[in-house]
Amino acid sequence: MARIKTVYSCGECGGQSPKWQGQCPHCGAWNTLTETTVAPPSANSRFQTWTAAASPVQRLSEVQAEELPRTPSGIDELDRVLGGGIVRGAVILLGGDPGIGKSTLLLQALSSLGATKKVLYVSGEESPQQIALRASRLAVDPGRVHLLAEIRMEAILATLQAEAPEVAVIDSIQTLYTEAVTSAPGSVSQVRECAAQLTRVAKQSGTTILLVGHVTKEGAIAGPRVLEHIVDTVLYFEGDAHSSYRMVRAIKNRFGAANELGVFAMTERGLKGVSNPSAIFLSSYRDDVPGSCVLVTQEGSRPLLVEVQALVDDAHGFQPKRLAVGLEQNRLAMLMAVLHRHAGVAVFDQDVFLNAVGGVKIGEPAADLAVVLAMVSSLRDQPLPDKLVVFGEIGLSGEVRPVARGQERLKEAAKLGFTRAIVPAANRPRQPIDGMEVIAVERLAEAVDYCRG
Repeated sequence: MARIKTVYSCGECGGQSPKWQGQCPHCGAWNTLTETTVAPPSANSRFQTWTAAASPVQRLSEVQAEELPRTPSGIDELDRVLGGGIVRGAVILLGGDPGIGKSTLLLQALSSLGATKKVLYVSGEESPQQIALRASRLAVDPGRVHLLAEIRMEAILATLQAEAPEVAVIDSIQTLYTEAVTSAPGSVSQVRECAAQLTRVAKQSGTTILLVGHVTKEGAIAGPRVLEHIVDTVLYFEGDAHSSYRMVRAIKNRFGAANELGVFAMTERGLKGVSNPSAIFLSSYRDDVPGSCVLVTQEGSRPLLVEVQALVDDAHGFQPKRLAVGLEQNRLAMLMAVLHRHAGVAVFDQDVFLNAVGGVKIGEPAADLAVVLAMVSSLRDQPLPDKLVVFGEIGLSGEVRPVARGQERLKEAAKLGFTRAIVPAANRPRQPIDGMEVIAVERLAEAVDYCRG
């Protein structure tokens, strides 16, 4: 009988330590070590049959670079996030909050792919009856999808080898366990080992595998961080649970551009792609309201118009409040200091609340100028000029720095009926844009003075 070994594994990086410590010695995270038992794999372990032969050493110049063929999933917004469709042998990880629509989206994609390919849905959380009820509610063709309710890794590998599906969904990776590891399902060791075995199968058999991943309360994929390194593509569901709109963002993609965003609307028939998300984010926008500014942000290859709202009010407590929803909290203090130093507008004694309407998360610094102008508008209780859009990064010396793809942002704004734009001087278009007045600024004070007039 193999000897059972006890180790402590880090929930952040997957590193192992022989004894418990308050801080992980590998990544420095605190209170992330959990006790797991590990036994060496048996000699007749099933996953060893998938071990590949050693690859020969060759020069890079001898390798033929070929464009990988892509298969459309039948959902345009999902194909956009994936870079054009699914790739043979790719491993895709989809994470998100419970009930946000992960299983619904993948069942819809499998039903569409099942028209031309052999597909398999492996469920570790729901019974076949529950999945059949979801398929009936979504009005998808159940005859196109093969179903397996199983959590044992060895049985799943045997089914993949016998059925040889072209696309397989594993829902979810945290429910699987392999007999090669003695710890409980969902532990660091189980998640890492099961993901490694499935990735090995995908690369050797050419099966595209989509993994559903649970998330922690902070919103990150549960389990070891190495899980995101193993797979080829990492997708995250975003959006407010109380809204009918969902967003899928590509955090990592070895076969396409990262940070692409797909927008979906949750309906009675499942998730439907939204072809013009800017119209949704601006559906309740009014240009006569103080503290509201329209930002043109860039999500991958798609420019989006998002309303940024600010509320600046007298502080009624000892410590003024600072809150940013959908925007970077750490940049708020910096922008307030720059606004005071280089534009003469003081908000340090005010409560400041920021919100990106629609549940979208904006991480790029091009939102700086829109955030500052929204704060100034709210502080003065004066709306910004009509039909105005804004983008630009603000430096510590008060300069307005250029951002990428300024021409595309302006064209998208003009397409939606906006007639004015405040942009960095370096983003001034070379050719005039029909119906668009472009105000190019080099300093923050210039933008604030224009809105004051």
